[in-house]
Amino acid sequence: MKSLAVALSLTLIALGVSAHAEEGVQITPAGSTPTLIGNARNFSGQAAVDLKAAGDSDKLAGVGMVTFMPGARTAWHTHPDGQLLIVTAGKGWVQEAGQPRREIKAGDVVWIAAGVKHWHGAARDSLMRHLAIAYMRDGRNADWKELVSDAQYDAH
Repeated sequence: MKSLAVALSLTLIALGVSAHAEEGVQITPAGSTPTLIGNARNFSGQAAVDLKAAGDSDKLAGVGMVTFMPGARTAWHTHPDGQLLIVTAGKGWVQEAGQPRREIKAGDVVWIAAGVKHWHGAARDSLMRHLAIAYMRDGRNADWKELVSDAQYDAH
């Protein structure tokens, strides 16, 4: 996520968007921010991240619309100040370390508390898309761990 935040900041600068918006309301036009392929160290399977931010909101949180193809998922990770997921399409799973995985589907909202080791991604037979908001603390919004194995992904 740190590399996503850096890429977003660089993109906004390249687009001429001030890090400190001078306007009271700022709109970042659809399609003006990059879509990145999920880094293989942090994702298994095919995942695309559309970075989202306006003004200096990227200083508060990393924000991305993440699309997971069937079977794709994040690596295990934590967030220093928590994460909010808003599922917008499909169905998938989220799992806290040491707990059973839980189904999530379009319309669900998921809160993951600070420091909780977890993963999330698409179900085997469905894509899943969510808006992910990972809050910043000390310039970080995620701490990535090991990839989720197929056995872990398939376990109920």
